[in-house]
Amino acid sequence: MRILLTNDDGINSPGIAALYDALHGLGEIFPVAPLTVQSATGHGITFNEPLMVEEAIVNERMKGIAVDGRPADCVKLALRTIWPDRFGADAAPDLTISGMNIGANVGINILYSGTVAAAIESAFLGVPAIAVSLHIGDRSKIYYKRAAQIARSVIDRVLEHKLDAHGVVNINIPRTESDDAPMPSIRVVEMNAAPGTEEYERRVSPAGQVYYWVATDGMAFTHTAPDTDVEALLERCVTVTPLTYVLTDHARLQSWTERLEERH
Repeated sequence: MRILLTNDDGINSPGIAALYDALHGLGEIFPVAPLTVQSATGHGITFNEPLMVEEAIVNERMKGIAVDGRPADCVKLALRTIWPDRFGADAAPDLTISGMNIGANVGINILYSGTVAAAIESAFLGVPAIAVSLHIGDRSKIYYKRAAQIARSVIDRVLEHKLDAHGVVNINIPRTESDDAPMPSIRVVEMNAAPGTEEYERRVSPAGQVYYWVATDGMAFTHTAPDTDVEALLERCVTVTPLTYVLTDHARLQSWTERLEERH
């Protein structure tokens, strides 16, 4: 199995390096990831600027391609051009894994996440994908290795069942407290649908320019619902949520047809 590995924290992030190591033995892993941090860039892609690429040697074990673009750019470029150039004209990865993101991607954050966007872009183009994110607390001590090991265990469980070519699975790993933290329980849950409670701190620059700085950790919401990803993650469970990129509101499609289409 050949695996495209990407992320939104940049190719030099400790999260992607830890996941790369944890995925050893699963298949041939080829990283194509952003050159710089692209957190919360959503599903943006680049049209009006060139996508500069370079070989990246992250450490003695991991090397790949760094793209000066967004996560969806990385996947689109990898599947359309880089992968066929490297592995053959008709070649494509068997799976895309996006992560391990430093920070959870649950609730409304799924829509903002470059990590999830990369996975969705892959699935849209016909390669099944898994997004992996880590809920963090104190950034001074993050147990990347253990979190990646937990992620690998969950990925193995997911891959016991064949993923549809357009399938996306969003995985969030709870905060880990040590290098030997026990394996958490797994919960398959839906996305919590509630706005975040962001606050913006008003500041003034030395030149007198007013600016605002967002003051939130990304995990505060107007409400949470039972049996959703936010609740389960805060209960220190691994969350698994299948996603789809089709945004049509089928429940209201017929009513809008009746309202707007001409009758004959």
